[in-house]
Amino acid sequence: MIKVGDKIKIIFMDGEPSYSGKIGIVEHIDDIGQIHGSWGGCALIPGVDKFEIVEE
Repeated sequence: MIKVGDKIKIIFMDGEPSYSGKIGIVEHIDDIGQIHGSWGGCALIPGVDKFEIVEE
């Protein structure tokens, strides 16, 4: 389960190829489950976009 503070790597973001490979920290998960973070202005959509939690 992903949570605020997790470090993630974006593998694929639908319609946003420039986000592939970006790493950031989850800052907010909104009411519909979209994941917002330090990687930029677009939110990740679970089930559509692909990402992985980076273990330290």
